[in-house]
Amino acid sequence: MTFSFHGGENAAAMDDAEASGLRARVIEVLAESLAGPLPAGTPRRIHGRLALPGKATAVVGMRRAGKTTFLHQLRRERFERGAGRERLPYVNFEDERIAGIEAGDLRLLVEEHYRRFPALRGKDTVTWCLDEVQVVPGWERFVRSILDAEKVEVFLSGSSAALLSREIATAMRGRAWEVAIYPFSFEETLRHQGRALPAQADFLGARERSELERAFLDYLECGGFPEAQGLDANARHRMLRDTVDVALMRDVIERHAISNVAGLRWLVRHLLGNAAAPFSVEKFHAALRSQGIAISRDTVHQLLAHLGDCFLVRTLWLDAASERQRMVNPRKAYPVDTGLIPVFDRTGRANAGHRLETAVLVELERRGFDVAYVRTPEGHEVDFVARRPGGGEELIQVAADATAAGTTERELRALAEAAKRYPQATRRLLTLTRDGLPASVPRGVLAQPAYEWMLAPPGED
Repeated sequence: MTFSFHGGENAAAMDDAEASGLRARVIEVLAESLAGPLPAGTPRRIHGRLALPGKATAVVGMRRAGKTTFLHQLRRERFERGAGRERLPYVNFEDERIAGIEAGDLRLLVEEHYRRFPALRGKDTVTWCLDEVQVVPGWERFVRSILDAEKVEVFLSGSSAALLSREIATAMRGRAWEVAIYPFSFEETLRHQGRALPAQADFLGARERSELERAFLDYLECGGFPEAQGLDANARHRMLRDTVDVALMRDVIERHAISNVAGLRWLVRHLLGNAAAPFSVEKFHAALRSQGIAISRDTVHQLLAHLGDCFLVRTLWLDAASERQRMVNPRKAYPVDTGLIPVFDRTGRANAGHRLETAVLVELERRGFDVAYVRTPEGHEVDFVARRPGGGEELIQVAADATAAGTTERELRALAEAAKRYPQATRRLLTLTRDGLPASVPRGVLAQPAYEWMLAPPGED
């Protein structure tokens, strides 16, 4: 048996050939991004700032929520405002032509781009959209370097589990600004369907209101994943199950080397099938052990954190003065999208109130609120205390139908009790439809259908 070694001039020749081949592929990818179509898609509303000077914007969110489409929308918006296509490069690092590119080679992108368009350098802002950038180890050094050395704005996107907020903060050393993309809101769903948005959702004729309420009920049933829109129930449920399976495999099992897959799947089925319900790690751990599934409490805590990291599950803590009080009380768990509830519900009676509560929570997160739930000293519960990024807070109670005397009394009593602890908070009661509003509410309580609140113009919510 003989061995052949490449050395000296042969190795150098191979290195030169490989570099030349990579350069050719990079040029091809850049050229296609500048000449290809700019997908429009359904416009997304971002609450708050999209970018900050000197920082890269990291677009994060659940798989299939529309992050890549959002990058193309950013490019299209800038093009329509007058930016030339040469200022709008887009690179998907899962493109097989540049698979295996290393951090040290990323500078090729910038140099080849400016070699073609030298007049841009130092004069005009170039908007770089880097998709699936997490597949290149060390990408963050490259991004920091071009932010420092070039006149650019940078938008990053990729697997939600690979672009976690805390990891971005560490890797970028304070040079990243996070923007979360969720499945479509109710407003975005109406736009996607080509429906005209009402100028005032709280000032509609009978027919318009009936149509809007029907659309809202459909939204709560189908959810907001872009790919789920317009599908029949069977196809939609299959697509949503596939979405969950991919998120579990790629963003949890593979990323975190999870060995207790059975425990993870039990946890997911439980959380997605019991939306808005209290969740106790202790009780769930005991239930799994009773089924013969060996799992530790620490593992359950870790799995729950992973599901939150990949945006599949949203959890709320009790709003408490002490960390100990917060930790000993159960969390409340919600899926990231109402369309997942009927897929995982085993009773066949997916609760409209739970869907509504889930939609309200996700809308609050979409708007950037910090959210918890409240338990009053008298033992009653308010669904959400939501704090605005710029200050101010709201107490929000959600009820599908608040017309029954007992329901009205229960919901309003909890708000009144919580108001003693949060005297400056706006008190709000949200229902499924206008017919679900109580006959009267105390002074200082805003009662309205949830869709009116969701469709309110910015600053009027």
